[in-house]
Amino acid sequence: MCGITGFYNIDNSFEITVKALDIIKNRGLDGVGVCGQEWIQHAPETGSLTVTGKEEDKNVLGHCLHSMVNFVGQPLIVRGKMISNCEIYNWEELRDKYGISAQNDSELLIKLIELKINEKNSDDLSKEEISAIINKVLSEILGVYAFAYWLDENVYVSRDIVGIKPLWYSDSRGFAFSSEKKALSRTGFADIRELNPREIFSYSISDDSLSRFNRDFFSITPEHGEPFEIIKNETLEILEDAISIRFPRGKFGILFSGGLDSTLIAYLCIKLGKKPGKDFVCYTAGLSGVQLPPDVEYAQKMANELGLELKVKNIDLEKVEDYLKTVVPLVEDTNVPKVGVALTMYAACVAAKEDGIRVMFSGSGADELFAGYDRHKRSTDISRDCYADILKIYEKNTYRDDVVAMNNNIELRVPYLDKRFVDHGLKVPAEYKINKEQNKLILRKIADDLGLPEELTQRRKQAAQYGSRFDKAIGKLSKKAGFKTKTEYLRTFYERPNLRLGVLFSSGKDSNYAMHVMQEQNYSIECLITIKSQNLDSYMFHTPNIDLARLQAEAMEIPLIEEMTMGEKERELDDMKNAIIRAKEEFDIEGVVTGALYSNYQRERIERICDELGLKAFSPLWHIDQEKEMYQLLDIGFEFIFSSVAAYGLNKNWVGKIIGEKDIEKLVKLNEKIGLNVAGEGGEFESFVLDGPMYKKKIEIREMEVIERDEYTAKVIIHDAVLVDKD
Repeated sequence: MCGITGFYNIDNSFEITVKALDIIKNRGLDGVGVCGQEWIQHAPETGSLTVTGKEEDKNVLGHCLHSMVNFVGQPLIVRGKMISNCEIYNWEELRDKYGISAQNDSELLIKLIELKINEKNSDDLSKEEISAIINKVLSEILGVYAFAYWLDENVYVSRDIVGIKPLWYSDSRGFAFSSEKKALSRTGFADIRELNPREIFSYSISDDSLSRFNRDFFSITPEHGEPFEIIKNETLEILEDAISIRFPRGKFGILFSGGLDSTLIAYLCIKLGKKPGKDFVCYTAGLSGVQLPPDVEYAQKMANELGLELKVKNIDLEKVEDYLKTVVPLVEDTNVPKVGVALTMYAACVAAKEDGIRVMFSGSGADELFAGYDRHKRSTDISRDCYADILKIYEKNTYRDDVVAMNNNIELRVPYLDKRFVDHGLKVPAEYKINKEQNKLILRKIADDLGLPEELTQRRKQAAQYGSRFDKAIGKLSKKAGFKTKTEYLRTFYERPNLRLGVLFSSGKDSNYAMHVMQEQNYSIECLITIKSQNLDSYMFHTPNIDLARLQAEAMEIPLIEEMTMGEKERELDDMKNAIIRAKEEFDIEGVVTGALYSNYQRERIERICDELGLKAFSPLWHIDQEKEMYQLLDIGFEFIFSSVAAYGLNKNWVGKIIGEKDIEKLVKLNEKIGLNVAGEGGEFESFVLDGPMYKKKIEIREMEVIERDEYTAKVIIHDAVLVDKD
């Protein structure tokens, strides 16, 4: 893998390119190259590049090379120019199929694109036509990639459809892009966003405009009618191929936790002819101490059982803090779970780098595809949730994993995210993935059939940060340094907020709590977005006392965007989209927070709109245990009332009063008796927040009216409410 960057219609582009390449130099230590409109220069190693007389060029591409197959310097020039960060596993097949002379996958990519362009027999193809050609070429590719193709006055950028290889961009001035966000932020760019893998961008140099062209994603139509054994055998066959095409020419490593996903990869490597020790080595890491971390213990057990060569990187508490100084700025995030996973992976990669390893296999993606998380047990639609997990995996996991590996000059390969395996995995029926007792059923059965130990095949998942005990280490270091939370401690290594966000704000407990969760994870809340629906039975939006959202915004001292809607089903989404566009334009938000708990109807529509607008969508309460949520709200200082009720077991006495622990206990008993949703997710009640940890002042209700429709349906209308100082 490599590092790519480019700057267009920007003064001092050459100087900025050289600086950006220095920032991401660990992505490729085998060579460096730049090119402008009329020139190109290669150098044997990063940092030794000098080009004279080119400083005035406003359009420049830069590349640092991590060479895996034949040494071919970049940028590449045929008719157009290209820089790529790619690993195309079927490049030789495509080379032979089309009769192309190419020494490696990057050269194949530019020549195949230009072959398809030349077949059109036209020198005047539109941006739409060329983007369609690129998209068609990418549909034939097996592998991962991020690249820029510069032809005449247009630059086309794209990345693999799952989003394994990263690409960030900014169009705040001219057009700039890079493999890593930090290469843009440290060179003075604002409004930096991650390229959506489902889009191809075309930037016009002549008129400084950016066009987006959509790409199709996977479907989730289940393979109904196929018996379990057939689908299981197909799963194994596709996984074996996904692993085998990723074998490098030399020795490689496997990130190994002793869990199902990584052990299955290791075993299949042996089955496919690779010898432990000779062809591959397994690596794991954990906090050193009296007791072995669970992942280290299981890794050693499985290594002994299967005859694997295993190297363990044990790190003491002092060394953990040293690593955090590198890891947190590297992943550009202070999210505690994300940092914990990154730390575990970083330590293992350090051990692999010491051995000269340049390729590592990872089990990433298996949990998302096959319902491997605890939250999946509370899912109402497994297939849709797995689809959403894969759709968003580039926002949550792949950038973290890529920068951690590449900082150690290691290329990460993820067979579970092979596009054919993803396509197949998303279509596996839900009942083959999870039941009340166990998850990842089909992978566990494959492991059973292969003869792997039952201790492994039935082991429940433990997140890497807990299995390595690095989360515990971060906690100890936080307390030692005098911080109340782990996030506050991690901010000492990276002060910038993770992202700027807008909150879809309803005035109720869920949107308030979701906002608080994101603030606690070091995200900056720039504005609230409230949709005021004229339809009291809106499918999408909370309606009771929605006018008072303005008072809540004032209490939190956060700007509020309000948008009216007639509340017509589906059409109301256009109004929400307009409000989000306003938030993006006025407050430069990079993502949207929603308080969705279980409603796929709401979450999917919000995520689709965010996708269209190039924004990230966050649902931090998704599938949270409802009883747990209600108690947590009280524990962290939220004060709220029920503004309406509509369910058997509830009546007018529930509305207008502040909810306490005894009320939650009653809701829990109603859930046990009649199945009432404790958090009101089924529409049993709506809420209104009076106070919370992010409120500078609290709301005092001075006049309200309770309206009873029938024995089990009532609402409160707040006629007068004011802000008062908090005690």
